[in-house]
Amino acid sequence: MTTHAMHLRRSTGAVHAAGRITVSGIFHFVTGHYLLLPIGAVVALLWANTAPESYFTFARLLAFPVNAIAMVFFFGLLAQEIFEEMMPGGALHDRRRWPVPIIAAVGGTVGAAAAYAASIRSSTVPMFLDGWPIMAGIDVVFAYFIVRAIFHRHPAVTFLLVLALASNAIGFIALAPTFVFDGTRAGGSGLLMAAAIGLAVWLRRSRVRAFWPYVLICGALSWLALYLEGFPPALALAPIVPFMPHARRRLGELFEDEADASGDSPRHYEHVWHYHVQVALLLFGLVNAGVMLTGYGEGTDATVLAAVGRTAGILLATAAALALGLHLPAQLSWRDLIVVALAAAVGLTFSLYLAIALFPAGPLLAEIKVGALLTAAGLPLAFAAAWLFGVGRFHPRMRTHRR
Repeated sequence: MTTHAMHLRRSTGAVHAAGRITVSGIFHFVTGHYLLLPIGAVVALLWANTAPESYFTFARLLAFPVNAIAMVFFFGLLAQEIFEEMMPGGALHDRRRWPVPIIAAVGGTVGAAAAYAASIRSSTVPMFLDGWPIMAGIDVVFAYFIVRAIFHRHPAVTFLLVLALASNAIGFIALAPTFVFDGTRAGGSGLLMAAAIGLAVWLRRSRVRAFWPYVLICGALSWLALYLEGFPPALALAPIVPFMPHARRRLGELFEDEADASGDSPRHYEHVWHYHVQVALLLFGLVNAGVMLTGYGEGTDATVLAAVGRTAGILLATAAALALGLHLPAQLSWRDLIVVALAAAVGLTFSLYLAIALFPAGPLLAEIKVGALLTAAGLPLAFAAAWLFGVGRFHPRMRTHRR
């Protein structure tokens, strides 16, 4: 039995054993069902709209340590999962499979931008048109939570991650002129990154199986390089992960944790940081999801319609890719893909990040913020679609197993 399966069994058993509810049982249940992120988001939303002054003071204080430091481990985990699924035996290893989520990201961006532009075509505020790159933003954290909670171990999770990261990259590149530096960057960032990657290569060739040197030394150098260059330092482990020890995957092993007693398994990174990452997600929700429900307007409607256009664009682009001879990742069906496309409708925090970078504080930004929050409707819609189609945790075999 895998660590994750044993964790779920412990969570259910600890809550219901002998009819007693314990703190440990509740904690295992919450983490086993990936509930810390939505709990943090709901608390932030309520707090921001009932006591905004104290909430935004709290959010400002924790924004940097949470978004730039704690989330390093989350994005490192995502990078590891994507990389291992592209290894031999992974769902995206075949060259006719891995381009599909990237093509879907392009289609989703085109669909979102087209829907947004059509919605504001008659707008009296020309500046709204400049906001189309915001619509490329997919909240990889919340979307990951949705798909992971529905599918657990499944190629749908990796497909979503590649899709979301590619889409966000498009938005970031489109807004690159907005992120113009003022010439005050510290020098040497390129050398630091080269040192980080070079050291990771040396550790790999030296057959260092423990992940700590990769994370604490190489990751720290990479973090500093990205920070000095003005890029999101939370991505510090992304260039290091390819050099960390990995194991070949067999189909259906996504998120399997095979850490051994000595702690030097190639997947020990996932095993050790399981709870730490979830606490980071709780804090991420608390810090970033607090949006005041004021300022509804034209930009709000356009942002919501863009989310609908993104979902449609993902499905249409995927269909086009398959018509050209490409293939969906192994074990991924069209029913699964519809659920993934609905999850990708959630823009929320990444859309907020791009909107704040583009628009000054004022009515336009407020309207976009409310629209980004409303895209969270993709969460219940994805769960509803999964239930309707009987996929993931709602598959008949899964229901029978839980009984």
